[in-house]
Amino acid sequence: MKMIKKIAALKKEIKALRQKHKTIGFVPTMGALHAGHVKLIRCARKQNSIVIVSIFVNPAQFGPAEDFKKYPRTLLNDAAVCRKEGVDIIFSPSVAQMYPSVRGTYVTVEGLSNVLCGAGRPGHFRGVATVVTKLMNIVEPDTMYLGQKDAQQAAVVKRMARDLFISGKIRVIPTVRQKNGLALSSRNAYLSEKEKNDAASLYQSLMLAQKLVKSGLNDAGLIIRRMKGLLAKFKSVKIDYVSVLDAQTFIPLKKAKRGCLVALAARVGKTRLIDNIVIPKSSL
Repeated sequence: MKMIKKIAALKKEIKALRQKHKTIGFVPTMGALHAGHVKLIRCARKQNSIVIVSIFVNPAQFGPAEDFKKYPRTLLNDAAVCRKEGVDIIFSPSVAQMYPSVRGTYVTVEGLSNVLCGAGRPGHFRGVATVVTKLMNIVEPDTMYLGQKDAQQAAVVKRMARDLFISGKIRVIPTVRQKNGLALSSRNAYLSEKEKNDAASLYQSLMLAQKLVKSGLNDAGLIIRRMKGLLAKFKSVKIDYVSVLDAQTFIPLKKAKRGCLVALAARVGKTRLIDNIVIPKSSL
């Protein structure tokens, strides 16, 4: 496994791999790797001859009062995980490498970036779209792998790649969860044991929504109220949003429909978490 920090060195390595007709699977991360990342890596490993994992805590997607400085940075542990999973290259650039200009070029995906997490985190998805554009232009993967937990991020990236004619497939892999349903996230490290137990209520509320839809209820407003009622039982959980949406456009729905997305965000203690499910089409 190679650890590469310079863009020019990585592009040289990729050029040599392409000359050998190697296919490249790419997993972009901010490090602090967990079982969710491992699932993405394993999918990439199964489907490609070369796997590249980027580890870069992207300052452009953090707001001024957010956790950029304290975000977990565990490069040695991450490298051990990657080595165990058969990753070929870790790309771990500096901020100066990725953002050489103080007032540089940014990518904004209109519409999708301004709802849900985008409404409460101005500029967040501009940072996401910008860094993923840079990474895809550097790596030029055959396939990039993203997690379903970050559904809005995946939607923004897909729209960006389509609109900018960026080649390479984008595969979204189902969320990996703990036994109690809590979606795996690097930010779970901030939670106390009690908060981890309370955080499982996010998934419980999503399962309640699915159960209600299966029973024939399709009033989105009532579904949301029932979900909020469940979450209100947990004092450490403070709701940011709960929404029933079209999974492609992210437009809120009045009536739940086949394949719709139910998404939420909440603070558990001081930690902001997100989660979502797509209601199976067979449910309706």
